Amino acid sequence: MTTLAILELFIIQLILPTVFIISLWKGNFPSKLNWLTLVVFTVLFTTWQFFSSSWDWFSYYLRFIMMFFLLLSTYSSWKKVHSLPFRIKFNRSQKMSLSFNVLLLLVFGAYNILTFSGFTTKDDAVELDFPLKNGTYYVGQGGNHVLINYHNAYASQQYAIDVVKLNKFGIRAAGIYPEELDNFFIYGEQLYSPCTGIVLKVRNDLPDLTPPDADSENAEGNFLNLLCEDEDVNVYIAHMQKGTVVAKEGERIQKGQPIGLVGNSGNTSEPHLHIHAEKNGVGVPIHFNGRFLVRNSLVW
Repeated sequence: MTTLAILELFIIQLILPTVFIISLWKGNFPSKLNWLTLVVFTVLFTTWQFFSSSWDWFSYYLRFIMMFFLLLSTYSSWKKVHSLPFRIKFNRSQKMSLSFNVLLLLVFGAYNILTFSGFTTKDDAVELDFPLKNGTYYVGQGGNHVLINYHNAYASQQYAIDVVKLNKFGIRAAGIYPEELDNFFIYGEQLYSPCTGIVLKVRNDLPDLTPPDADSENAEGNFLNLLCEDEDVNVYIAHMQKGTVVAKEGERIQKGQPIGLVGNSGNTSEPHLHIHAEKNGVGVPIHFNGRFLVRNSLVW
């Protein structure tokens, strides 16, 4: 991830919502209608960020702090406008401001609808065991829409999830985007087989790369392809650490059996677990303990 991309994330995720919340708190409104359009837009924008942004970069808990200040600013601003008329005869500037706010709330209303549509699926899911233990794990990519899961654009990986580990402050790494792999809390975590089945294919000899380096020619990196017996699906666990994949091709392994360590091999921006399931080359949803995991889901 480039410095520019990190800066864009910081502006969109933190700076803009803060500016809109402060504008709501401190603003002077000629009527309740002006206030209402800004409230609705700010709520929709902040809600979209709350659900669709990846919050492991700056802290998972910041999203709740932001929503608290949104509620506080809404209440505070209402006390200033409750005695105003609902609408007035607007001048040209006020009409333009009102129209712009209406346009923005329609846009971000649509974004929210699309985001929420990704929280469920009508496709039949397979039940697997979560392949990580002993930590707080965060879903950075997951769900049934590209706004919360970029894998959704690719048929074979449409329900894939990417997982990192959070510390007690809700952050995935020591630093914003460190080069040292050990500074990512998930790096080197033990992985366990999500089902009982036959190992179809293994790769184990690719190097762990220094972020943001990636190997697009070997997208999976070091990986394990497992045919799960109970569910009759192919499960891929990718980006594993070099030399740690202990399963062999043709071997039958048991659910919960150690299979290797989380690494940073292949086409990956940083250490994480990638897992997806396929039937006949088409991605199928996964349930872990009955849950369909989406972006911002936590697993303990």
